[in-house]
Amino acid sequence: MPRFAANLTMLFTEVPALDRPGLAAQAGFDGAEILFPYDQPVKDWEAALAGLPLALINTPPGDWASGDRGFAAVPGEEGRFRDSFLRAADVAGRLGARSIHIMAGVARGPQAEAVFTENLAWAAAQAPAQQLVLEPLNPDDWPGYFLNDFDQTGRILDDLALPTVGLQFDLWHAARIHGNPQAVWDRHRARVAHVQIAGFPGRNEPGGGGFDLTGLCSELDAAGYDGWIAAEYRPARATVHGLAWLQALKARSRLIGA
Repeated sequence: MPRFAANLTMLFTEVPALDRPGLAAQAGFDGAEILFPYDQPVKDWEAALAGLPLALINTPPGDWASGDRGFAAVPGEEGRFRDSFLRAADVAGRLGARSIHIMAGVARGPQAEAVFTENLAWAAAQAPAQQLVLEPLNPDDWPGYFLNDFDQTGRILDDLALPTVGLQFDLWHAARIHGNPQAVWDRHRARVAHVQIAGFPGRNEPGGGGFDLTGLCSELDAAGYDGWIAAEYRPARATVHGLAWLQALKARSRLIGA
């Protein structure tokens, strides 16, 4: 049965970050993801999670206000990427995070791809037991970001052929980039190691956009998917008042698994 994680960077923002894991557990989430768990000490996150599984963290992005969005594909920033990856791997190991999203950064062209693939191979060798994931991000909201197309990402993954590096399938970004998220899913589902969902087009509560979430859960269950479905959206109101989608999907998943 699929497991659902709350993205604690975007959900339950009515309370401070370290208070969010408890609310997520009370609301019925099976786990959490935290995009950048670097502003609080790891021991504080350990206490706050209190055993709630952690699905994913991102590598540190650098100076966000100055435009940094990670470094994995940025020529000349190999040292910064490797330092940031080792930091992420340490935090992931201490918190038990299943996946690390490798942030590619702002770059373009063949040299950027060569740097990216070299850095990915290095990272996979440094943390051979750690799942690593790549996420294409839409260019309207992430101008200049190196990974901005699911087909591009699929080709890079196939060229790498590393068992611990997979696709982070964000339903909302798939719709923004390609227009038909179901078609994107059909092309790339075999590469998927982590799933994120949100409503389209507003990135609010999951649902709509021509994508069947119930069917997704059924397919993942039938395939023996052992990863997470993470809710990464902007609640239209207080988070706890917009969770009917979670209750419906979990109820449907229980019926399928019965």
